[in-house]
Amino acid sequence: MDLLNTLVDKGLRRELPTREEALAVLATSDDELLDVVAAAGKVRRQWFGRRVKLNYLVNLKSGLCPEDCSYCSQRLGSKAEILKYTWLGPEEASQAAAAGVAGGAKRVCLVASGRGPTDRDVERVGRTIEAIKEQNEGIEVCACLGLLSDGQAEKLREAGADAYNHNLNTSEATYGQITRTHTYADRVDTVEKAHAAGLSACSGLIAGMGETDEDLVDVVFSLRELDADSVPVNFLIPFEGTPLAKEWNLTPQRCLRILAMARFVCPDVEVRLAGGREVHLRSLQPLALNIVNSIFLGDYLTSEGQAGQADLDMIADAGFEVEGAGTTTLPAHRSDAAAPAGGGCGSGGGASLCGSGAGAASDADADAAGCGSACGGCSGHAHAEAAPVAAQPAQAEPGALRSDLVAVRRRGAGTDIAPNA
Repeated sequence: MDLLNTLVDKGLRRELPTREEALAVLATSDDELLDVVAAAGKVRRQWFGRRVKLNYLVNLKSGLCPEDCSYCSQRLGSKAEILKYTWLGPEEASQAAAAGVAGGAKRVCLVASGRGPTDRDVERVGRTIEAIKEQNEGIEVCACLGLLSDGQAEKLREAGADAYNHNLNTSEATYGQITRTHTYADRVDTVEKAHAAGLSACSGLIAGMGETDEDLVDVVFSLRELDADSVPVNFLIPFEGTPLAKEWNLTPQRCLRILAMARFVCPDVEVRLAGGREVHLRSLQPLALNIVNSIFLGDYLTSEGQAGQADLDMIADAGFEVEGAGTTTLPAHRSDAAAPAGGGCGSGGGASLCGSGAGAASDADADAAGCGSACGGCSGHAHAEAAPVAAQPAQAEPGALRSDLVAVRRRGAGTDIAPNA
């Protein structure tokens, strides 16, 4: 296809595709799907080889959020029967992080539900970051705490944070249909605050909320404009008890096309396969590794994911390799440019950056309201018995509840049950 040849050429030159080209990727047919994956794979291998960076998430505070994000099981008024607990202490969080590091994680993501942190919360998280780094040499830490106030990003950076995650989630035009308690502009402001403080910016999207192709292209173009080092692509987990519980609109093929579009628009950026991959990609997950160069492993924030060992086996079986701790994630032109600001995503060694990581267990889940992470729940190194996997029926009719595919998390940090790694 001339379209795919053009997109590969632009991706190898780091040239922005046109909106029409990005829309055309989403409009390709299933007969063209393998060609789309192969073309995106050429761009991925140019900048990241066959490495897969692994990320591990620790859920510092779960549930009871005052925000009304429609996709989130922790939202105000949610009837989803998820775990709810207040702040983990620094030692508890550090122990949870150590389990992920023992599993091979290069990056630990600290997530807390809520609109945004108080200054006291920032100090608390700062102590947690210090504890994690004291016990895990060279580990990266990314914080995801919601909307930031002036000066808070700087305090997190001083405490040792390397990155900050705050997702845009959807296009500016449709954001008000998803959330009413804060705005799209609030999210952009937080990403910009993180950047200005020298933190590596991590910001992504959630697909499958009823958005149009135009919305998907808009949000990915916005993420490129914000110059995020990491772009997590989440697929909605329709929790029963939330307003979007019936939004079962994704097929594995559409998920792959969305990932490919993100790769073509952000060719040299860490594109991360995040929440909902097991639910929506299912048996086509290995194909996605040809497009993305980063994943979460194990459990989500509030739902259980595929066992961590199964993910590691999938990476090896698909012919990829886990990115080592001493490897720089991002290509030199990005990591070198970010280094003077206090570490860009993907610098290897010493100060950790957004996205270096080797095996672990943790995934991505519905966004913690103001947090916007949509990334993973806490999982650990000790193995928990995996829940039996039910036979997957054919793709459900749009709007049909599929609660059988969503297992609520009952293990990991904040519980007495060993995490899923």
